[in-house]
Amino acid sequence: MSANIGPELQRLIDLLAKMPGLGPRSAKRAALYLLKKREPVMRPLAFALAEAADKVKACAVCGNWDSIDPCAICADATRDKTVLCVVQDVGDLWALERAGAHRGRYHVLGGLLSPLDGIGPDDLNIGALVARAQGGAVKEIVLALSATVDGQTTAHYLSERLGETGVSVTRLSQGVPVGGELDYLDEGTLAAAMKTRRPV
Repeated sequence: MSANIGPELQRLIDLLAKMPGLGPRSAKRAALYLLKKREPVMRPLAFALAEAADKVKACAVCGNWDSIDPCAICADATRDKTVLCVVQDVGDLWALERAGAHRGRYHVLGGLLSPLDGIGPDDLNIGALVARAQGGAVKEIVLALSATVDGQTTAHYLSERLGETGVSVTRLSQGVPVGGELDYLDEGTLAAAMKTRRPV
């Protein structure tokens, strides 16, 4: 602890530094900003944090974060119950929702298989996914996982596990992004684009 910073302020800085993307210097800047904006930002933020800690929980069906269980997506009767989109984390679910790209249901794994980090099938929400696939309502499972080594490993493992259920398993296409210029793309992206080419 710095000798010229009180324990309350140092605790705030230390806690902010644990946030993704915030190191010690950024945490100090954030703490100073919060103290300067005590009434319009800091107090409402403290209230919102306390309320979220008390009320927000993981959906027992899909793993999404919400204050109701099942979550609003699982409870929405207008969504397609036959298509289940599997994502790594809730942030990926939010990205798909923001894009309006999926009108079915979701399943959050809570991570990816990573033997180097000691993360195996029992550490993820895979058993519940298989149970949902065997329930009879789901006809297609879309694996919306990252194109990393761990994402590919997880997708391969899931396709094998889900193959026993008789449900159709698909993956997101990979390749050239909208607005992307070929000269700026890496070799892996170009190779994936060539493999997943389609007629025009």
